[in-house]
Amino acid sequence: MGRLRLLIEALAAEPDPPTTERTPAAALRAHVADSLSGLEARELGEARRIADIGAGAGFPGLVLAVALPQAQVDLVEAGGRKADVIERLARHARVANARAVRARAEEWGAAPAAAGGGAGGYDAVTARAVGPLALLLEYAAPLLREGGALVAWKGVLEPPEQEAAATAAAELGMEILGARPVEPFEGARHRTLHLSRKVAPTPARFPRRAGAARKRPLG
Repeated sequence: MGRLRLLIEALAAEPDPPTTERTPAAALRAHVADSLSGLEARELGEARRIADIGAGAGFPGLVLAVALPQAQVDLVEAGGRKADVIERLARHARVANARAVRARAEEWGAAPAAAGGGAGGYDAVTARAVGPLALLLEYAAPLLREGGALVAWKGVLEPPEQEAAATAAAELGMEILGARPVEPFEGARHRTLHLSRKVAPTPARFPRRAGAARKRPLG
């Protein structure tokens, strides 16, 4: 709890926050409690290496690093300003098992683990407010080891997004495990964790070049 308090204090004092939810009360609900709800997924709680893609201001990655001191959490964020914020928050809260990775998810997923990259190196990938589930599956698959899991914070999916995700999963060697409603704080609505598992090797053509997944989605 001490480090979470430090994290909230650092966000409130941050001169250049990439989030509007920065007061202690707002951050506790919107960022800390919401991030901790991911631990409802056993696959995340047991992970030893986690990649938080599109990490933004550092959530859920920094909170998960505090809650899971046995895990190494890499916050993958291409925006230099946001990566700077992540590093300042981690330093202030003394979160030694988290680091900012200044790269796009596609770039990090293409970098061989033997050369210090992220390809196939993670037990779990997290994503919060990043994009459609089909897009997240494409970002996550190259980063995950076989048996690893994607945990995505999203609302209730409409049928077209569900269908697109199913199409993408089949092509990527991923299996959609389903959705789990969570209530991270009183009054929270439509908070849902969407779980998927990597069940087969990622096809050689993935990851595609940066930006292709958004421009030409698989689903």
